[in-house]
Amino acid sequence: MSSAEDGRTSLFKVITVKDEIVIGLSSAELASIGGSDASAVAHALAQKGDLTVWQYNVHRGPNGELQMAPTAKIGLLSHASLRVEPYGTTYTVTPHP
Repeated sequence: MSSAEDGRTSLFKVITVKDEIVIGLSSAELASIGGSDASAVAHALAQKGDLTVWQYNVHRGPNGELQMAPTAKIGLLSHASLRVEPYGTTYTVTPHP
């Protein structure tokens, strides 16, 4: 079962002209763009021209364990984004609001 089917947050690395960021999309957000892989995210970004997403970074959770957590809601612009890749992590992924 993919993360889009079981309600988890899927992480993707977006490579821009200036840097790389990790974003998280919920199963509902992925369903709204019509797919659950990096290709679907890249296609939605190209079609819409921009996407509002949550940026994720490593933080310590309440129990002191490292986890991937949402840090800011950001806007991605298609002309500044060069590539979207799946992002794997061994850390627990915290869902965004």
